[in-house]
Amino acid sequence: MTMRQATSTATFELDEHALSDDLLRHLEKIYPEQYTVVYERLLNLLQENYPSISTGDQALWSHQDILLITYGNSILEVDTLPLDSLKKFLNTYLHDSINCVHILPFFPYSSDDGFSVIDYRKVNPELGNWTQINDIANDFKLMADLVINHVSRESLWFYDFVGNNQPACDYFIEQDPDVDLSLVTRPRNTPLLVPVNTHRGTRYLWATFSEDQIDLNFANPDVLLEFVDIFLFYIQNGARLIRLDAIAFLWKQLGTNCVHLQQTHEVVKLLRTIINHLHPDCILLTETNVPHKENMSYFGDGDEAHMIYQFPLPPLLLHALNRGTAIHLYNWASQLPELPDNCTYLNFTASHDGIGLRALEGILSQREIDDLLDSMHRFGGFVSMKANHDGKDTPYEINISLFDAMQGTRRGADQWQVQRFLCSQAIMLSLQGIPAVYLHSMTATPNDLHSVELTGRTRSINRKQWQYDELSTLLDAVHTPNHEVFYAMTELLKLRRAETCFHPDVPQRIINTGSSVFTVLRHDSNSGRYLLALNNVSAIPQLINCDDDDLTDRSGWIDLITGIELSTPLAATTLQPYQVMWLLAT
Repeated sequence: MTMRQATSTATFELDEHALSDDLLRHLEKIYPEQYTVVYERLLNLLQENYPSISTGDQALWSHQDILLITYGNSILEVDTLPLDSLKKFLNTYLHDSINCVHILPFFPYSSDDGFSVIDYRKVNPELGNWTQINDIANDFKLMADLVINHVSRESLWFYDFVGNNQPACDYFIEQDPDVDLSLVTRPRNTPLLVPVNTHRGTRYLWATFSEDQIDLNFANPDVLLEFVDIFLFYIQNGARLIRLDAIAFLWKQLGTNCVHLQQTHEVVKLLRTIINHLHPDCILLTETNVPHKENMSYFGDGDEAHMIYQFPLPPLLLHALNRGTAIHLYNWASQLPELPDNCTYLNFTASHDGIGLRALEGILSQREIDDLLDSMHRFGGFVSMKANHDGKDTPYEINISLFDAMQGTRRGADQWQVQRFLCSQAIMLSLQGIPAVYLHSMTATPNDLHSVELTGRTRSINRKQWQYDELSTLLDAVHTPNHEVFYAMTELLKLRRAETCFHPDVPQRIINTGSSVFTVLRHDSNSGRYLLALNNVSAIPQLINCDDDDLTDRSGWIDLITGIELSTPLAATTLQPYQVMWLLAT
């Protein structure tokens, strides 16, 4: 297979005719009764407010792209704006290890650590302002969240609804509480409808996630146009990647499950079309924590998201390292389909949210999931629940620091925590796609139970706010796990950024090398380089069991991590507990 170089659309002047045709095609499917009127309004918005476009033929991504996930206030200093402290940390510690930064919602908010947005066009003054955001965007590719499904009930839009005032009095979804909504897919176990006292009496509004996160009514074209404007405003202010938060729940239609509806996919296609025509150097990412097949649907035919989260990866990695077997990880990864052109995965092991369990549906048995949850409880974690159609609650995600999730196996804690954790990161870094590393994974942050007590929210366990001086001391002290993990990670990241076999468009092949060794082969046909990533997911030394003659007959393998040439044939090589090798052959 040859590498498919992912590039933006060709060097161009804006083709207004093609843009018009594409916009009309999408809008006719979203608003069949009024699409021509909506089209005229959308075209005017684009022409009047966003006349400048990106030019040139630029690669969308390369092997050098590594994303750091962080809150704007994950690192704090006295008398310093948090975004300035973040920039200082990035430049001091990570300038040669990562080149992309996902700053989680940095807008004024009322709850959910930023995901209940009060004002989409302002930076939370407690963090800084657009100057700080622009400064970070000048040095790193910036990912910004478009929290598109819902808004805070402290927003001006919500106050317009309460007072029955324009422009936003029709931005929300009113629903009779007696209507049967049992088919609706729920990611939470809170009530779907929340009562709101208005000037017209009590109204019941749709709230998928919480009573403070009121869903927006995209059946009203005014809402779509508002978000197109916000979307382009973020790009104008330096965002190169836009993350569509909770996009799967966007469109509501009674009598359906209200997830992944055709109109939702068409809205994603519309945003992709706008990027393709106006900002072809930007990337659209969908966040859909749902079963794997449903998640994959957001690639469309290569005309929706550029990237989707690889949601099965975190829980499958955790299961493999907890049980000492990579069988389920191997079965899943070896069956991944070929990616559409100009599409790739965002690979991750941890984030601000918990470790999602929905992606395991159809992959792990309930008993295996229950055993994993039992281990995570013993390592200090929690489990969040979701409501089902039958009225019962089931586990939705594990809330735990990933570093503490690696304390041991199902047999209990052991001495391999650091090595096991680093193995999990190395596997993620070897897979096809763009890797995303959570700040608290880089720093080996333990469970923050104090924050859970303060907030009453289990997700706070993995959202610690470090004091800059405290974190610097831990990173600089040689004998701390923070130091050991951080500097091992930065070395892995730098090695990965230097190796073309890790380009997101270089295909992967998952090799069967025994149940406890997970192996990924990357072959860069442009350079002729082969890279074999071997990972022992167990606490027992493992002899490489490989029957691939093309690999076993090769000689001259060099381990990029140690710089040592392999002294034995591949089939006679032993991996120590949780050892990783990145073997290069040319």
